[in-house]
Amino acid sequence: MKSELPKCLHGVCGAPMVEHVVRAMKKAGVERPVVVVGHGAELVKEALGDGCDYVLQSEQLGTGHAVMASSPVLGEHEGPLLVMAGDTPLLSAETLVGLVEAQRISGAAASMATFVLEDPFGYGRIVREDGRVVKVVEEKDCSDDEATISEVNAAVYCFDAKALFDELPKLGKGNSQGEYYLTDVIGRFHDAGLSVDGVVFDDDTEFIGVNDRWQLSEATWLMRLSILGNLAVSGVTIVDPNTTHIGIDVEIGVDTAILPGCVIEGRTKIGGGSQIGPSCWIKDSEIGDGCRVFMSHMDGAKLGSGSRCGPFSNLRPGAQLGTEVKIGNFVEIKNSELGEKVSVSHLTYVGDANVGAGTNIGAGTITCNYDGFTKSRTEIGKGVFVGSNSTLIAPVKIGDGAFVAAGSVVTKDVPDDALAVGRSRQENKEEWAKQWRKRKTVQD
Repeated sequence: MKSELPKCLHGVCGAPMVEHVVRAMKKAGVERPVVVVGHGAELVKEALGDGCDYVLQSEQLGTGHAVMASSPVLGEHEGPLLVMAGDTPLLSAETLVGLVEAQRISGAAASMATFVLEDPFGYGRIVREDGRVVKVVEEKDCSDDEATISEVNAAVYCFDAKALFDELPKLGKGNSQGEYYLTDVIGRFHDAGLSVDGVVFDDDTEFIGVNDRWQLSEATWLMRLSILGNLAVSGVTIVDPNTTHIGIDVEIGVDTAILPGCVIEGRTKIGGGSQIGPSCWIKDSEIGDGCRVFMSHMDGAKLGSGSRCGPFSNLRPGAQLGTEVKIGNFVEIKNSELGEKVSVSHLTYVGDANVGAGTNIGAGTITCNYDGFTKSRTEIGKGVFVGSNSTLIAPVKIGDGAFVAAGSVVTKDVPDDALAVGRSRQENKEEWAKQWRKRKTVQD
């Protein structure tokens, strides 16, 4: 990956690759997956949290050695044991359930997923005799005949746990890599008279492993199409799948349309009948029913039903907007609550403020919330009219129904229904401009 980040933590559609694998396991019924960690162990634990158990593989001596490292946790387990890699983000829970069922029905020492490729280069080959799997040969150890085999190992297994842990200590590393191969267990099972099922899957895409940035892009593309497809069949309009990126945890209601150029991430929830885009970035936000958001950013914000936002709006963390709110072009809202039917139409910054229902804030208004040391709040009541180019210096309160004259600098509280004028008195000097131009002409 050419990265300081552990490979399994590179993201696919909003979650690290290994988290996708863990999610598939949990969806398949595994209560607490066991994750074998090595390089970047603490980063992996931080990413996955407390929902897993962890074992440390202090030396990376191969896949067989990795499973051996789990024996303190799983060595006494009886029954089926799923084993897979942490870099296969497209793996489905249905496949895992299928392997477990195949192993339970057959009573085999292992059921392993396989698929067929026209060009199997790079994959371990499945060697069968009379239809039964007898061994797996890694690419670098293949003979000329074995290299022509088109059925390959998907590296997803369901073992009988006792059979597996009985064989693991007997593994050697007499191969081209000098490692303990988990695949060698398959051959040992056959030699011991134990059966192995090779379950052939038609769709090989879910077994794609990621080893470089391009394969990461390919896996992301496939998952993205799956996410968009699921949303579309559930009643969401995706106008242009090629330019629409939606994360795995995003929820969108029916009759909402996602226009081109949108990136929607995190745990975002969008109601029904809304229109998002074009060209929006939305993360960890909530958008109600019947909203219109276009050419804007939302991060950790909430937009109430029937509201409008954009173009070029920026709703930052803590922005909590009520119903039927209007946010126009070049407006930034941060850590503020706006009541229903508030209008902030253009060129305005509202930070650390409470704004009452029905208030109108004119163009160029700024809540001055930071004095260089502390941040203070601005309280604006209901039905307030704030004129254009006003500066509200916090902490300050503006009462219900008050007016702030355009161009005012407000430094003290404004009572209900009062008019605040915070600007110098205009003075006109007759003929001043003519005399000034004359002086400048003489000087030049």
